[in-house]
Amino acid sequence: MKEKEDRGPLDLTLLVEQHAKEKWELTQQLSKAAEELTIFKGTKKLVGDMSVDLVETKKQLKEVGEELATLKKSKITIFDEEREKFKDWKEMYEKEHKLRQEAQGETTIVKGIGMNSPEMKTLKSEVEALKQQLHTDREKARARIKELEEILRSRDYTKHHDYKFLVEENKKLHKENDSLKRNEEKRMHKTREAGF
Repeated sequence: MKEKEDRGPLDLTLLVEQHAKEKWELTQQLSKAAEELTIFKGTKKLVGDMSVDLVETKKQLKEVGEELATLKKSKITIFDEEREKFKDWKEMYEKEHKLRQEAQGETTIVKGIGMNSPEMKTLKSEVEALKQQLHTDREKARARIKELEEILRSRDYTKHHDYKFLVEENKKLHKENDSLKRNEEKRMHKTREAGF
């Protein structure tokens, strides 16, 4: 049994929940509209391409028809075989054209859905987060190296027992820096492989 809602219409939590529901519904509508726009753009391009093809085909058909009329007038029977081939040409062209249209439409839909999918958006945000983290890590390493170099310049550690320790620390930092560079290169390589 469902309990009666005890929050009033001005209760802030109720308003926040209602806003979240409305936002989710609008996001769904926007996603659907984007998908329909992608399909529309693909269809528009397809219609444009088909129009050009149709004009060219009509021109070719007219030329072939004129040649056939000329041949009929001259009563040449050598081309009877070729004439038979051209009877079915229009049907074959229309069938191929329809198949091409369907394939292009499906490809457009798949591309539109793939680029706007939640998985692709998640991957894009992860790539951006990794780039930011890499930048932050690199800046920290550079700052630490610079700090240690300043300490080395300001003091003459060659005469103290700490000199070897600092040299080793510097080598470790350089290794860490090299490791960060390799990791950055790996991440960039993965990003490029993912198509970004």
